[in-house]
Parts: sequence; structure tokens; C-alpha cells
Amino acid sequence: MSCILDRIQKANDIKKIDEKDYEALAGEIREFIIQSVSENGGHLASNLGVVELTMALHLCLNFPEDKLIWDVGHQSYTHKILTGRKEAFAGLRTYKGMSGFPKHRESECDAFDTGHSSTSISAALGYARARDIMGKDYTVAAVIGDGSMTGGMAYEALNNVAELQSGMIIVLNDNNMSISENVGGFSKYLNNIRTKQSYVDFKDDLENALKKIPGIGETMIRRLKQSKDSIKHRLLPSGFFEDLGINYLGPIDGHDIHQLIRAILVAKRSKEPIVLHVITKKGKGYAPAEKSPSRFHGVGRFDVASGEMKDHTAPGQTYTEVFSMAMVRMAQKNPKITAITAAMPDGTGLTRFSRQFPSRFFDVGIAEAHAVTFAAGLAAAGLKPYVAVYSSFLQRAYDQIVHDVCIQSLPVTFCIDRAGLVGADGETHQGILDLSYMNTIPNMAVFAPKNKYEFYDVLRFSEHFDGPLAIRYPRGEAYEGLKEFRAPIVPGKSEVLLKGSGIAVIAVGSMVETAMDAGKLLEEEGICATVVNARFVKPLDTQLLSQLSSSHRLVVTMEENVLNGGYGQSVAAYYAGCCGNMPRVLSVGIPDIFVEHGNVAVLKKELSLDGPSVAKRILEAWRQL
Repeated sequence: MSCILDRIQKANDIKKIDEKDYEALAGEIREFIIQSVSENGGHLASNLGVVELTMALHLCLNFPEDKLIWDVGHQSYTHKILTGRKEAFAGLRTYKGMSGFPKHRESECDAFDTGHSSTSISAALGYARARDIMGKDYTVAAVIGDGSMTGGMAYEALNNVAELQSGMIIVLNDNNMSISENVGGFSKYLNNIRTKQSYVDFKDDLENALKKIPGIGETMIRRLKQSKDSIKHRLLPSGFFEDLGINYLGPIDGHDIHQLIRAILVAKRSKEPIVLHVITKKGKGYAPAEKSPSRFHGVGRFDVASGEMKDHTAPGQTYTEVFSMAMVRMAQKNPKITAITAAMPDGTGLTRFSRQFPSRFFDVGIAEAHAVTFAAGLAAAGLKPYVAVYSSFLQRAYDQIVHDVCIQSLPVTFCIDRAGLVGADGETHQGILDLSYMNTIPNMAVFAPKNKYEFYDVLRFSEHFDGPLAIRYPRGEAYEGLKEFRAPIVPGKSEVLLKGSGIAVIAVGSMVETAMDAGKLLEEEGICATVVNARFVKPLDTQLLSQLSSSHRLVVTMEENVLNGGYGQSVAAYYAGCCGNMPRVLSVGIPDIFVEHGNVAVLKKELSLDGPSVAKRILEAWRQL
């Protein structure tokens, strides 16, 4: 039996496939994606939902001349397959392997690098306007999910699309899901359209009946389509896009490839912007993913037959689970505690809280900026809000943190999950900037716990902290070592774990474990180093730094964050401003780069952030003194 997929070796090869084989090709693509993700991990449900849609776009567009921009980009696997990257899936999301997101460096067919939500319409409009200015003639299409339409940037872009009126296709991929179930008014609006099947049935039945009228049927259909707006407005909710001045076509069955092709070709001929509203099913074609699309959003290796995850070694509590349990316990005693997430109740550990305290839980959708200012309002009114968010997503709300929280010194606690290196999702998801940008903001305190016990303690501490506080913690299993060190948390004070002389190693959060490993290796070389748990990155423990300067010639700082603006630079700046003979500072952290995707342990070794690499760097610096 021949494999249709094998006939696709490069972009536009799908145009050589016979129309009767489209359905079989879609099946082969789904089977290939399921098998590939089961072996390497990746984003499954979102990719299975857009197979026919992607095929239709590739059948109607020409690559790389035409530009296709994916919002978020985790649903681009079929696009990668159809542009000749099938063989590269063997290294999907591995170090130096193929990214799970669009990357222009991989292929010219990836018009724009993406990784975060609600950006595609803006980027596509930029392409469309540049095309018009430069007198070129190519099609620009953006694919954006209904979940991404909860993000404010999408509406800023739509407003500008309506004004500029550059021809472009906005494919609204509506599966009623982001990672978790969608929330908000726009979700309800789309649901109203989906349920108005009477409109779709009426339109199809009327068109079929008119076609049977000899001589005048086709003319009547054309005239009817010219007046479709009035019919649609009678039977559907108010035309949100058309009221803005953007043409709308839909809803369209996102798994009917022939209907999709017809709609895309109509949109392609339009000289004005048009929204194609496409209804898809997340996880389509794989029963476990259809049943639990959130569970199969981003997965590790799994057994295809059963859907069960592999490599499950019953790890200890994760930092997210510690946060989840602590929040519930605190809220049981304190009625002022509220919790906010931006479309990530499961990922941030707030699902348990949402069930027990529904009136104090707020999922604001993919709207981090709004989440922060909303929290500021809660705090200003006398409540104690906790904003739970992934490190890389909090970057989207920097202005709100500065202006709406810190200038007023409001008691908002930022619980920053996935801080540091997170691995396979790559540059857009590594949480390596939060220490630096939080470190620059007046009134902000920044804390990084060394283990799960200290994490619990600082959450309890935060309950009575009267100001902005950022607590950053890594992805995955919580470190349980060093539990014998559990000194009370005092603002701006570090914790000495081992006392030595000559060399002092001050580590931040997740790097404390690595610092202890490096300390043991130094001990083998006859060096007894002081090891300190920094705890607070801000405010800086200047008293301890002053004490260390009297008996240590080398101070080593360690952080899982970029060095620019980080803890190490703060320590170096402090010593540079002191009088007398100050110790040399060696800052260990991430250099001025964006870190690509790969296994976290591999990345740490490549960046010289593992124990042996750190010990080697310390010894080299010590011998140069």
C-alpha cells in the first residue's frame, strides 16, 4: 500500500496529490503526528485539530511567496510536514533539533517566529501593509485561535485592520479551547454563532433548492449572496467583525477540506480583510486527545494504544503542587486572599483553589496585562491578590507591574512559575528574564526559594507582606534537600548554609542545589567554601555582603537567569561602590542570548550551569587571584 505522505518532500507538493486522496492524506498526517509526539513529546491536541485546515491553506496558497502566520505556533506541525520537514520530526524539540514552533531559520515558509498568544493579526497586518507599500502581490493569512481572541492585542490589531483595510485573511480557528476552557464575553459570542445551526441549514437548503430552478437559479443565488448581510444579521448575533468593517465568512466546518478550499479561495480574491470563522475539534482523530484535550495539549512520551504517559516515575511534589496546596490552606483562614490566572488554572495549580473558592478565583483569559491591573484594583480595595503566571508570560505585563502595582506599592504577590530554563518549548518559553526586569522596579521585593519547604514558608510570609512581592520558582519536582535549614524569613536577609573562607558562593533559588554540588567538588580540591542561599534578590543583603568581604577574596553568584540586570550584577555593583579592598565577583548565569529548545539538563551543561562546570569556573577564577 503506497503512502501518500511520502510524496510530499517540499513546499507545494500537496498540489500534486489527487483530490480523491485528501481524506487519506489527512489520516496519514494525523497518524504521523501521533506517532512522532508519542516518541518525543510535544503539542498534540492542537495539531490534530488543524490538519484539514492546514492542508486547505497549502492547497490554496503558494509557499514561500505567500505568507502564513500562526498565532502561538504550537499547532504548526502539519505546516512543517507539508513544507518538507517530515524527517526532522525525529528530533522534534530536542537540543539542536526541530523546534515545535515556527522558525524562519528552519524554513522560508515560516514567515514569522511565534510562541506567545494574540500576535498573529498584528504581524500579518504588518506584512500586508508592507506588501501594498512595496507594490507586491502575495496573499497574507493569519491563523488565530478563539482562545487567543481573549488577549487584548488581538483587538488592537483588529481595530487597525479595519482602519487600514489591507487585503488579508484572518482564519479564526474556533475549537472552544485554549489550553483550558475559554472564558469571557467573546467566547460566549462565538458560542452563539456555533449554535445558530438554523442559519447554516437555511442557507444550504435555500441554495440547493435554487440551483434546481432552470435558467434563473444561479442568478438568484448570486443576488442572494449580495444580500447575505441582511439575512445573517437577522439570524445570527450582531456581526462583531462586520460592524468593525471587516468582512466575515462562516461558520465553516474545519474538517471539511472541500468547504475550506472554497472559502479560502473566496477570501483570497477579496481585496479587503476578511475573517474566516472555522469550527474545529481539538484532538481530532485520536480518542484520548478528543476526550481530554487539555491533558494532551503539551505532553511527554506516551503509549499510543492506551494514551498513558511513559516515563512516569512517581516524582515528588512539584513546586506547582506546593503552591496549589498552600493557597487553599491560606485561603481557608484568610477570606481576603484571591487568586488570578491568565487562562492557566491547571498549569499554575489554581484549579483546586477555583473549586473551593469560586467567588475569589478569577480566570481572565489570555490577558496578562489585564490580570495585573485587575489585581492592583483588588489590592487597592483591601483584598490580598495572588497572580499566578508563567515567567515568560509575565513579560507581557511589565508596564502594568510598574505603573499599576509598584508605583502605588500595592500588596500584590506574583507567583512566577516556570522560572529559569523550561526546556523543549525554547526561546519564547524560557523564564530567564524575570529576575532582571523585576530587579529594576522600585518597591518590588523578589524572592527565590531553595526548596519546597522554603517555598511554603515564603507563601505564608507573603500573606502579611505589605507591598509588591515576586516569588519565582522552577518547573517540575520541588527540591527536598537542605530541609534542616529553615530559618525564619526576614525581608532582605539571606541564609548561610555552609561557613568557610576564601570563596563564598551565593546562589539564587534553583541554583542552591547546584551550589552545594559545586561546594562538594571544591572540597575535594581542599577548598572549604562558604555557601549562601540568597533568598531575596531584592532588597540586597548588603550586611552579609559586607561581612563576607572581610574573609573572602572571591564571591561567586549563581542564578538561573540572564546575567544582565540580574543578582550577580547587583552584588558586583555593591562591591564596586564600597571603599577598601573588595572581593572579586564571578557571576554565573545565562549569557546575553536567547536559549533554544532542549532538555533542561543538556541546556545547563551547554551553558556551564551544572555543578562540575561551575566548580571548574570557580577553580579557574581562584587560581588567577
